[in-house]
Amino acid sequence: MEKRGPQTPGWWYDDAPVPLAARVVAPLYGAVSGLRRWLYQRGWLRRRQVPVPVIVVGNITAGGTGKTPLTIELVTRLREAGWKPGVASRGYGRDDAGTARWITPDMEPALGGDEPVLIAWKTGVPVRVDRDRVAAAKALLEAGCDVVVCDDGLQHYRLARDIEIEVVDAARRYGNGRMMPAGPLRESAARARDCDFRVVNLGQASDAPEPAVASGFGEWAMRLRIDTAHPLNGGRDQPLQAFAGQRVHAVAGIANPQRFFQMLRARGIGVVPHAFADHHRYQAGDLSFGSELPVLMTEKDAVKCQRFANRWHYAVPLQAELPAAFWVALLDRLGKLARG
Repeated sequence: MEKRGPQTPGWWYDDAPVPLAARVVAPLYGAVSGLRRWLYQRGWLRRRQVPVPVIVVGNITAGGTGKTPLTIELVTRLREAGWKPGVASRGYGRDDAGTARWITPDMEPALGGDEPVLIAWKTGVPVRVDRDRVAAAKALLEAGCDVVVCDDGLQHYRLARDIEIEVVDAARRYGNGRMMPAGPLRESAARARDCDFRVVNLGQASDAPEPAVASGFGEWAMRLRIDTAHPLNGGRDQPLQAFAGQRVHAVAGIANPQRFFQMLRARGIGVVPHAFADHHRYQAGDLSFGSELPVLMTEKDAVKCQRFANRWHYAVPLQAELPAAFWVALLDRLGKLARG
């Protein structure tokens, strides 16, 4: 039986009627959100700056849009260009959330948060979790970083930023265009126009030509490529194509699990889906499906399943792919900041 986590309200992304209570609360949410931003713009709430460039990767909608794969690829590109990046994150869902800490690749996700642990594991750069992102940025600076990348935090205005990258799901966009809880928006759609870059997550990578995504705004297409399956209990990586024509248990505890399932199906894999809540804390029993079919899961889930993995369990790495021109534009902007 498929295990399901809390579902996104149906009215966010379809034509279902919005409940009256949600419609009543939404204007209040929007007013508070807008007032807070206005106070920072006016200087009545003070932004804090650090003496290195700050890049924020975020979204104005609730839920996942592909921020973490982009953050990992961004950090990799920065290192290749000679920068010393560090990542600041709140570490959503971790225990003792009020405690700031450094994240190591082998840390329990319950302490560090699944996404920060994944970023540390994939990149090897300093990762700091702290509710106070200003304090996190200062800690990264003291650790020798010369650029701070914030995983999420577009709405954390207290930390001044130099470059904002908005990430949008190509299929969902802004849903019904309403503020939470009537819709998925954390801020008004107009807020997105102030971001320096908009990255549109098109999902599964393919050899087909990139569709046009620009709509009067500088948009950049991002594809997510999956090519291999990594055994969690050791051994050689397997080409994902080796699972084509087979049935597998597919596990995803992310904001949009259907995207992962669809990516596997596009590779000719027979998916038995198991969707869990975003940031779900796995126990061994969660992966007991009564059959010895291979179990394919996202890397975000895999970092939480290492301790009880067996030979049937595989992580499927996601790699974000963007046009070369995007990286040229971003690094050029960053270089100008450093020279300025």
